[in-house]
Amino acid sequence: MAAVTLLSTRGLTRRFGGLTAVDAVDFDLAQGEIRALIGPNGAGKTTFVSLLSGRIAPDAGTVTFLGRDITTEPAHRRVAAGIAYTFQITSIYPRLTVLENAALAAQSALSRKNGLLGRVPEATVTARAGAALARVGLSERAATPAGALSYGHQRLLEVAMGLALEPRLLILDEPTQGLADGEIEAFCVLVREIARDATVLLIEHNMPVVMRLADRITVLDGGRVLASGTPAEIRADAAVQAAYLGG
Repeated sequence: MAAVTLLSTRGLTRRFGGLTAVDAVDFDLAQGEIRALIGPNGAGKTTFVSLLSGRIAPDAGTVTFLGRDITTEPAHRRVAAGIAYTFQITSIYPRLTVLENAALAAQSALSRKNGLLGRVPEATVTARAGAALARVGLSERAATPAGALSYGHQRLLEVAMGLALEPRLLILDEPTQGLADGEIEAFCVLVREIARDATVLLIEHNMPVVMRLADRITVLDGGRVLASGTPAEIRADAAVQAAYLGG
């Protein structure tokens, strides 16, 4: 059975002055897959996913999600549609507790779903937030101020906040940055578990993690798609080796 396309772009382009950061990118993401997006520094990866999430607007091209053109929709509407994006730089609220951070995301999602802004029972919000923290292994730190967490645990909290939104697409930007080796192992298990319920787009420099997790890999270089394929195909691609893998 043919895979169902969850998200696609056609001719997606973004310029910053004289620099074309994303250059006419055509991209298709299948529902239920784990896709990795890799490339050298400055390849356009973060700009590309910022275009997908609505954080910035394109200069040209389209973004389609679940068959609907969302090119001009703002970020909050894309979140409501089912796109969650964890930033490369943590975006937690440091003075709030770990649980309160996750609860904010849960409250947002439940309010949109129920159409009862501000009237979702606190117990329901807390239960969803607690479940998200449990999935990333932060339950024991629920009462800790988020700013007191290690950088790696702040990244995990950000993932939990994304999960509390119950997204159709979870975009993870450099999620293993700051994690210890043992935490990376647990993170790989977590991503596999998340992929049972959501499509995952992973922007990651840790190539062992990429090769282990990804169903398919897309390589960006100079804002353009250099190659796309299975991990084995990407390993064997001479252009990718020259541009990125050091072959």
